[in-house]
Amino acid sequence: MDKPQKITALVSYKIFPAKMGGQKGIAYFYEYLSRLIPVTVISTKNNEYPIGQQFVFIPLLGNSKLRYINPLLFFKLKNSISKNKSTHLFLEHPYYGWLGILLKIFCNIKLVVHSHNIETQRFKSMGRIWWPILWQYEKYTHRKADINFFITDEDRQFAVQHFKLDAAKCHTITYGFEISKLPLPDEKLQARKQLQQQFRIMENEKILLFNGTLDYKPNLDAVDMILNQINPLLLKNGYFKYKIIICGKGLPARYEALKNHVSENIIYAGFVDDINLFFKGSDIFINPVTDGGGIKTKLVEALGNNLSSVSTTSGAFGVPVNITGEKMLLTDDNNWNEFADAVFNINVQLNTPETFFKHFFWGNIAEKVNQIIA
Repeated sequence: MDKPQKITALVSYKIFPAKMGGQKGIAYFYEYLSRLIPVTVISTKNNEYPIGQQFVFIPLLGNSKLRYINPLLFFKLKNSISKNKSTHLFLEHPYYGWLGILLKIFCNIKLVVHSHNIETQRFKSMGRIWWPILWQYEKYTHRKADINFFITDEDRQFAVQHFKLDAAKCHTITYGFEISKLPLPDEKLQARKQLQQQFRIMENEKILLFNGTLDYKPNLDAVDMILNQINPLLLKNGYFKYKIIICGKGLPARYEALKNHVSENIIYAGFVDDINLFFKGSDIFINPVTDGGGIKTKLVEALGNNLSSVSTTSGAFGVPVNITGEKMLLTDDNNWNEFADAVFNINVQLNTPETFFKHFFWGNIAEKVNQIIA
C-alpha cells in the first residue's frame, strides 16, 4: 500500500504578509493544497508568522543572500523531511535546484519544480549579463525534477522545447484567486463611489486602472506607454471622459510630475493596501505590458473582480481568450492606436464568464495538483 502524500515546500524568500501577486500566488497555492494534503512550508526568517493557515510554517532559512549556497541547509532540510515523512519536495523557482536534487537522492523523495516564469527569459529581458549561466542551471534543475509545474501554457511549451523536457512530466498550474463567483453589483458600486470621492473623479468619467510593481522594468515600460502613447491617443477623443489611476510601489524619482498628480488625466495612487477596491471600482483595466514572461497576476485579479480589460497579446499570456469572452480585448503588441480603440469600444456591462472562475479558482487548481502527484 502506498504511503500517504505529504509535501515539504521550499520558498526562498519572504511571502508573509502576502501583499504582492507573487506572494499571494505561493501563499494561497499552499493554503488550498493543504486542505487536501499535509503541507510543510519552509521559508525565510523575515516572514511574519502566518495565522490561521492549515499548513505548517517553519522559518528555517536565513535572510542573507548567502542562504542560496549554504551547504548546512541540506542537513536541516533532510532532518525535516525525514521527520515529516514527506513524499514530495516542492521548489518555488529553480534557485534551490542544487539542494532539491541532493535531497531527492538522499531522501528518496520526488522533486517538483514550481516555476512562476522562465527565469532566464525574465532576467535576460532586464539586461542581466549573467543570464546564460542561469539558463544552464535552470535547464538542469527542470531536467532533474520528477514533475515540473509551469504557470502558463506558453512557459510549459517553451521549457519542453528549449530545455528538452519530457512533456509528460510538465503541467500548467496557473496562478489563481479565491473568488469563485462575480462580486455583487452593490460591492462594485460602493467601490466606485469611494474612488470617485477619494480622487475627485466625476460621475461621467470612466475609471481606467493600471497596477503593478513599478521598479520591475516591464511594468515601468508599461507606465511609459500609458504616459507617452495611450493617454495622448485617449485625449484626442473629446467625447471620452476618463481618469487613469496607476497603483504600485517603487516608482523612480524621475517620475516626480506623476507623483505630484500633475500629469493630465493621470492619478498616481502609489502602493495601496486594498487593491481589490480599485479592481471593483474601476471600469477598465489597461495592461500595456509587452515583456517579462509568466502570467500577469494583476490581469487575472482584474477579470476575477469583473473588471473589463484591454491587454496586449504578450500581457495576456496564461489567460486563455476562450474563457474570458469579450470581457477581455487583446491588441497587437505596440499597436497603441488599436489599444486606444479597444478602450473606447470595450463593453463594460458584460460579465466575466463562469468558465473563467472555474479555471482560476484556487480550489480547482489545488485539486488538479493533488491528482497529478497522487
